[in-house]
Amino acid sequence: MLRLTKKADYGLMSLKFLAERPELAAQSAKDIADAYGIPPQLLAKILQRLAKVGLLRSHAGINGGYSLARSAGQITAFEVIRAIDGPLFITSCDNGLRQCDLNDSCTIKEPLRKVNDSIAEVLKALSIADLCESEESLQRQSARHATGFGTTLVTLSRKSRPEATGSRVS
Repeated sequence: MLRLTKKADYGLMSLKFLAERPELAAQSAKDIADAYGIPPQLLAKILQRLAKVGLLRSHAGINGGYSLARSAGQITAFEVIRAIDGPLFITSCDNGLRQCDLNDSCTIKEPLRKVNDSIAEVLKALSIADLCESEESLQRQSARHATGFGTTLVTLSRKSRPEATGSRVS
């Protein structure tokens, strides 16, 4: 199964956290880490990386921290994942670093390249704002179906949605 790294998960969670609090000028790495139970030192490194590539702004000083460099609707999940983990490759033959021994006889290289491209396109179409809206939509569904069979359906739909778990790409 394809999975995002913990670092990519933490990066996406952090940007979603910031997007949900636009009224605050900046949030410290510690505040974000505390909100999700993420190791603060690891999160600080992730946030520094995201600031370095221009997805976050770093604010110095006593009220410093991090804020989104662009609106949540203009930052994609693909950008965050690529900034943290590098290029997206589901197979080692497609990463350009080394040549596979079966390259000449491989019958699945092209279909897997298409899968890789499809995953990349989905991630490019998913903005941080979309992640926020998905959560709000699930909360509204839960409120409408708070009793009986409706609760079971909402719970099942959450388990099968990538944005609900934060760790599945497929």
